[in-house]
Amino acid sequence: MPIKKFTVFIVFAVLFSNCKQKPSEIIVLQIIPNPQNQSINEGNFVLRDGMGIQNDSDFNISADFLKNFIQEGSNITLKENDDIVFVKDSNISNAEGYVLDISTSQIQIKTNSAQGAFHAVQTLRQLLPVGFENGSFNKNEVVIPCLNIEDAPRFPYRGMHLDVARHMFSVEFIKKYIDALALLKINTFHWHLTDDQGWRIEIKEYPKLQEVSAYREQTLIGHFSDQPNAYDGKRYGGYYTQEDIKEVVAYAQKHHITVIPEIEMPGHARAAIAAYPELGCTGDSIKVAQTWGVFEDIFCAGKDNTFNFLETVLDEVVELFPSNYIHIGGDEAPKTHWKQCPDCQNRIKEEGLKNEHELQSYFIQRIEKYLNSKGKQIIGWDEILEGGLAPNATVMSWRGTNGAVEAAKENHNVIMTPTSHCYFDYYQSTNEGEPLAIGGYLPLEKVYGFNPIPEELNQDESQYVLGVQGNLWTEYIPTERQVEYMVFPRILAMSEVAWSNSENKNYEDFVNRVEEFNKRLDALDVNYANHLYEVEGDLISENGESFYTLKTLTKDKVIRYTTNGSEPNEQSAIYDDPIPFNENMTVKTAVFKNGKQLGKTFTEYFNYHKGVGKKITISPEPSKVYAGSGAQGLINGISGSDTRYGDKEWLGFWGDDVEITIDLGEEIEINTIKTRFHNGQGQWIYAPKHIEFQFDHDSQIIEVPHSKDILVNVLFDKMVRTRYIRLKVPNYGIIPEGKQGSGNKAWTFIDEIIVK
Repeated sequence: MPIKKFTVFIVFAVLFSNCKQKPSEIIVLQIIPNPQNQSINEGNFVLRDGMGIQNDSDFNISADFLKNFIQEGSNITLKENDDIVFVKDSNISNAEGYVLDISTSQIQIKTNSAQGAFHAVQTLRQLLPVGFENGSFNKNEVVIPCLNIEDAPRFPYRGMHLDVARHMFSVEFIKKYIDALALLKINTFHWHLTDDQGWRIEIKEYPKLQEVSAYREQTLIGHFSDQPNAYDGKRYGGYYTQEDIKEVVAYAQKHHITVIPEIEMPGHARAAIAAYPELGCTGDSIKVAQTWGVFEDIFCAGKDNTFNFLETVLDEVVELFPSNYIHIGGDEAPKTHWKQCPDCQNRIKEEGLKNEHELQSYFIQRIEKYLNSKGKQIIGWDEILEGGLAPNATVMSWRGTNGAVEAAKENHNVIMTPTSHCYFDYYQSTNEGEPLAIGGYLPLEKVYGFNPIPEELNQDESQYVLGVQGNLWTEYIPTERQVEYMVFPRILAMSEVAWSNSENKNYEDFVNRVEEFNKRLDALDVNYANHLYEVEGDLISENGESFYTLKTLTKDKVIRYTTNGSEPNEQSAIYDDPIPFNENMTVKTAVFKNGKQLGKTFTEYFNYHKGVGKKITISPEPSKVYAGSGAQGLINGISGSDTRYGDKEWLGFWGDDVEITIDLGEEIEINTIKTRFHNGQGQWIYAPKHIEFQFDHDSQIIEVPHSKDILVNVLFDKMVRTRYIRLKVPNYGIIPEGKQGSGNKAWTFIDEIIVK
C-alpha cells in the first residue's frame, strides 16, 4: 500500500551490486513536467543485467527506445523477458495518458496508445541516473523505488517553435532539438521555414527559391534599434533539401512529435519576391532582406499567378509533411502596396470586399479552401482574424490573449502563445552580459506562471483552447549553442504549463526540480542558462519607511550582501532582515553555499527621492502581462533596465491614455521630475508625443521630441509647491504603415518617476 503521497519530488536510492539495502548514491527525482498523480510504495525494483522487455507491435517504437536507452547508457544488457512489460489498457481514455506501475518484481507501462507508451518511457527515463544519458553509468544494476504514476496531459497541443529563416541550423541540431521536446512530452515542432530574410525549404518547381531566396547578401550587426545600422558584408543562407525534410519528419515521428511547417503569406514574403518579382504588386526587382523588421513587399492578392505559385508550393509541402496542419502565417502584412495596386483594387471590387483587411481575409480563406481540398487544416497568427476569420482556421494568439478570446467565442480552436509569456527570444535575466536579444524580459517564473485559459472564456469556450506553445525567433540568435541558451530552462517551465494541471504546479518546487534536472542537461551537452542562483529583490514601504527584501528560491543557500557598492564575499553580511532604504545606496548581493559563491552578483542601484514610498494611483491599470511591480514600482527608487522593457520596474499599457497621481502627503517644494519611456518601435512600443504635468496650483505640457532612440527621457524643471503630482500620458496612437504592428494601437512603457 502507498506509504507517501507526493506531487513535488521524492528522494530514492540508487543501489549497486548484490541488492544491498544501503544506498551508495542518493538521487532526487525531478520529473518534468510534473505528473498528475503519483505515489511511492514500499520496496524497490532492481533493474539488472539479463532482464528484458515485453511488448506487442503497437509499442515497438517506445520499447526500442527504452531498450536502447538502457543498453547504450549502462552495462546492462536486456533480453526477452517480462521484467518490463507494455500493457494495452483500453480503460485509459486520454489518447496520451499512461500508468507507470513499478513493483518489486516488474515495471508495467499501461496505456491505450503508442503516444502514451512513449510518454511513460520518458518518465521512466527520468527515474534513472543521469549517467544513462551519455553512457557514463558503468554499473550493471540500478534500484528504482516502487511507485505508481497515473498521468495524462492537460492540453492536447504542446508546441515548441524554431525560426530557421533568420538563422539556419543543421539537420543534426534539429534532431537534438526534437530529442529535447520528446523528453519533455512536447508533441509538436513548429518549423518556421520562410521569411523576408531567407527561404529554407526546397521547392523543385521553383528553383530560384533555392538559388536566390535562400541567400542574403549580408546580415545586420548589433540590434535593429542601433543607429546607424551596420552589416557584416558576408553572404548568408542555405536551405533544407526535400530529403533533409523527410529525414527530420521521420525522426520526429519516431519520437511521437508532429512537425508543422510554416510557409509565410501574404506578408514576410520578401525573399520569395526577390526570386520572382511578379509575385509582388509592383513587379520591381528587390533583394532578400538583410535586416530585421516588417517590409511592405508582400504577395500580391490581386494576381492569380500569386495563388498559382503558392498552391504549387503547398502541393510540395503537403507531400513532405503528414501533419494535419499547415501554418500559413498571416501576420504583419502591411497593406501599403495593396492600396496602390490596380490588381488588388480590382480584386476588392470583384469580390465585393470593403477594404484591404477583407482582402487579406479573402487571401487566407482562398488558401484555406485549397489546403482543405488536400485534407489539411490551416493555422495562422491572430492577424487572420482581421477582416473575417477563415471558416476552419485555428488561431495562434501571439499579440496578447485577445485574439484567442475572440476566436474561441466564434467557436474556433486556438493555441496560446502570447509574447508576454511565450517568446523565448526575450531576455531572461537582468544581468549585464546576457547575449544580445530582441528586447523584453521573460524570466523563468513568468513562463511558469502562465495560465493558457483566458479568464474571459467560460467553461464551454475554454474547450477551444487546444494548448500552448513557446516560440524562438532567431534574428539575434546565430548559433545552435545560443538557441539552447535561450530555450533552456524556459522550455522546462513551458512543458509543465502545457502538461500539468494547475493544482500540481508550485514554482518553488519546480525550481528545485530544475536544479536537479540541469545535471541531466549537462549529460546531454545542452547549453542551458543557469539563473537559479540569482537573488530577487523587492521594495516594501510601511508607515512612511521603506525596506528592501531579498530572496532566492533554491534551498540550503545563504544570501550575502553589501550596501557600499563592494563585491560580496564569504565575509559579507548575511541577509536575515529587510535592508532599510532612506538614502542613495548600491546593494550588491549573491548566493553562497559552503563559502562558495554560486551564480553572478546581483546589483541594484537605489535613488532616494521625495516620491519614494508615497501613495500612487494609476488609471487605467497597466496590462496584466506587463504590470511590473505595480503602481508602487514607479516610485520605489529603482529604475528599470535599459533594454528589458518587461522587467519588474517598467509598466506597460496597450493603447490607453494613462493618468498617474502621486500623493506626497503634504504640500512640499519640488524642483524637478524625471521619467523616461521605452521607444522600442520594433516591438510596437512608442513614446508619447507629449505629457501634461499637473500640480495643486499649476500645470504644464511638455512636448516629447520625436526620436528613434530606444529610451526617451522627459524632464520637468521648475520649482513648485504641491501635495499632488499628476501625469497625463496620452497614448501615441495608431502605428503607421510600414512599421511593425502597423494599424494597431501602440504600447506605452513608463519607468521610475523621480521627484526631487
